[in-house]
Amino acid sequence: MRKVLLALASLLAALAVPAHAREPVATVAAETGSTRFVPARVAAERQAIAHYGPFRVLDAGRAALVGVTDSMAPAQFAAMLRDHPALAMLELIECPGTEDDRANLELGRLIRAAGLATHVPRGGSVRSGAVELFLAGTERHIDEGAEFAVHSWIDEDGREAEDFAPDAAIHQPYLAYYREMGMEDAEARAFYAMTNAAPFAAARWLDASAMRRWLGTGVSRPQPRIAYLDLPPMLP
Repeated sequence: MRKVLLALASLLAALAVPAHAREPVATVAAETGSTRFVPARVAAERQAIAHYGPFRVLDAGRAALVGVTDSMAPAQFAAMLRDHPALAMLELIECPGTEDDRANLELGRLIRAAGLATHVPRGGSVRSGAVELFLAGTERHIDEGAEFAVHSWIDEDGREAEDFAPDAAIHQPYLAYYREMGMEDAEARAFYAMTNAAPFAAARWLDASAMRRWLGTGVSRPQPRIAYLDLPPMLP
């Protein structure tokens, strides 16, 4: 598998946008790391009873995602399920994206096959390839105060989605994935077009209401069991 150079990382970090380089057969992201202070992540780290790569087991029924996924993520997720078979919900808390899109889509399919719901709590940030993981939930819950970011993929030659014909084969893995996650073909195409309308270097940010409108997802109403810290966010 070819690798995409991470030279854009410092530039995108300065712009405070996720640098998820998405390309179906040659996938690597330049993960910038969020400079925001995320109280929900702090609470999840403190509450975690087990760690599997970017996954944290919070209790018998819930796990959290608090970092970048990579080629190891499917195996880490499988190990977590093996050791904690009663898990029913994945909390997406601080999710910058992925370093391996092929593995990321595989992970999404594993989440769906396991029957897990996905939940973005207040203060949760789901960006770039992590949006695909949110879509994998058998039920999807979004709290007020959650945020999402989407943008076009870019290949190692600097070409973005708009540089290819709409019916080009390069688009098909994403459209197929969205359909597997329950979207009708027209919905999948509209959602994919929306994500790629934002250039790679200028992410489009969506609040909870905007993402619900795209996905027809209702407000989350589970009883919160993470004690969120009441601290203001730091500016990027």
